Amino acid sequence: MTISLPMYDWPEVCQATDDWAAGVLRHMGRAGCRLDRNPDYFSGWRRRDLFFSQTCGYPFTHEFRGKLAYLATPHYTAPGCEGADYCSFIFAREKSPLAAFKGSRAAVNNPDSMSGMLALKLVFVPEAKSGEFFSSIVETGGHIKSMIAVRDGAADICAIDSVCVALAQRYRPDYLSGLVEVARSPMVPCLPYVTALDRDPMAFRRALAKAFADPDLAPTRQALLLDGHSVLAECAYDRILALERHMEQAGGLKLL
Repeated sequence: MTISLPMYDWPEVCQATDDWAAGVLRHMGRAGCRLDRNPDYFSGWRRRDLFFSQTCGYPFTHEFRGKLAYLATPHYTAPGCEGADYCSFIFAREKSPLAAFKGSRAAVNNPDSMSGMLALKLVFVPEAKSGEFFSSIVETGGHIKSMIAVRDGAADICAIDSVCVALAQRYRPDYLSGLVEVARSPMVPCLPYVTALDRDPMAFRRALAKAFADPDLAPTRQALLLDGHSVLAECAYDRILALERHMEQAGGLKLL
């Protein structure tokens, strides 16, 4: 049985991540869960024994479309989050109009990221007339590394998930030192909780409702910036596909 919550599992909150997963499973009548922290979290989403996880919206709507069962969408108490939606912050070292970043170096966490890759495209595609805008792309492997790349001058611009920004403000403010917000991406649904297709989503949804209402889990939710959840129509995530199509019709933007 594979359980993973890799999206915001920073070292500072890994105990809270463990406690949250254990709390959800306890409300399902299961105990003794151990989180899979394999850094290749895509492999966990492919496992037949996947029980409970959280994935990025871009893989959910692309590689794993029709291959994972949607459970619910968590809400976060972070600037840039509104109910079940969130956005990305576009950071640079100086406040300038977006057009001024033509020819700059962009940091991208990975090619399959809504918040670090597609969000950046969506913001800058109006400025790109030929599908190209940046002089080079630095693939960093994570939002933390993208912040550091811009802060330290290895890149000039990046898009960072609003929850990661709030975690950095709370736990690693030095990562944001010298960075300024120059834009925000369009809002899309927050990162969904998922399970394997052959599992009953209703059992998970009942457990999630109990976990979000559990007073004993309040400190855990606060540590993870969790503030409720919604069960959306699964087509709500088609907003990502619609934004991507609109961007491509406008000429697209080459990143990776």
